Amino acid sequence: MTLPHPDAWRLTTAPMMDWTDRHCRVLFRHLAPHARLYTEMVTTGPLIYGDAQQHRRHLHFTECEHPVALQLGGSEREDLARAAKLGADYGYDEINLNCGCPSERVQRGAFGACLMAEPALVADCLKAMIDAVPEGVPVTVKHRIGLDHDESYAFVRDFVGTVAAAGCGVFIVHARNAVLKGLSPKENREIPPLRYDVLARLRADFPSLVFVLNGGITTAQQCVDHLAKPPATAPHGVMLGRAAYHDSYVLAQAEHALFGTPLPSREAIVGHMVDYLEREIAATRDQAFPTRVRDVARHLLGLYSGQVGGKAWRRMLSDARLLNANDPALLRRAMPYQGDYDDHRQPLLDALSG
Repeated sequence: MTLPHPDAWRLTTAPMMDWTDRHCRVLFRHLAPHARLYTEMVTTGPLIYGDAQQHRRHLHFTECEHPVALQLGGSEREDLARAAKLGADYGYDEINLNCGCPSERVQRGAFGACLMAEPALVADCLKAMIDAVPEGVPVTVKHRIGLDHDESYAFVRDFVGTVAAAGCGVFIVHARNAVLKGLSPKENREIPPLRYDVLARLRADFPSLVFVLNGGITTAQQCVDHLAKPPATAPHGVMLGRAAYHDSYVLAQAEHALFGTPLPSREAIVGHMVDYLEREIAATRDQAFPTRVRDVARHLLGLYSGQVGGKAWRRMLSDARLLNANDPALLRRAMPYQGDYDDHRQPLLDALSG
């Protein structure tokens, strides 16, 4: 398979269930024009058995999101191949297989992190997916570095080697083990220790493959530091997850640090999202799943994290009475301003307190 240049993965955003929907990804695109964006995981069932309306619900994206990758969850090679082709036909720039999610719900479906215990099956699935999509669409895998309490390097090395032999050239490595029993998904993101040295060893052992580092990266400076390591062991790219969601301006700072892109103001980002909301509400008004202000506002709560007026911003964008009006201008009314930043929104704040 011919891959894009490794720099295509220099800055990426993580697939996050219930968070990285298409509205969130539009926000991320305005914050980071060069970032590669990943969907939340989509299981093969709705794509294989759903109708055109279900396909649109799970696969629709906005053109500005490119480059955008579809992450699939599943373990049946034929289903994954069909879902991968459907994603490629929709225009996704990459198809990614989830081999990293440790939740029990995902395990019951026999996919996610538990697939790492069956590298031959993963290789078979990846081969079928690669065969199903056009040459220019890379099929990649996101995985952990081990299962449960086995920290042997040989386990992840053999997994990568087996999957790479099937034609996969890009590996997104969450540098923690996945503990399949006894830890919640949240605990699995925090308790298993980060072992960045494992990716460095993989990079050295498989110099022809592309490796993206995920896990524990919360600042733009950390992105720079990881990529500045010796070339033979440095990751080709970094993936920001919850840090970019809870304090979304971090993503703009990472974009600026890695690509030199001018930092956008938070006010400019709000303006882009108001324009987007106005278009979306008009375009989807008569559809089965019309876009509402609340669908977009929930992803903007972290835009003013740590800023003066940020608490009132979050409060207003979380208030059901204000959201029910479905007026995109709410975003501007809630926005903090320098100087007398509260003057323009004090009546709304007073109403919420009443």
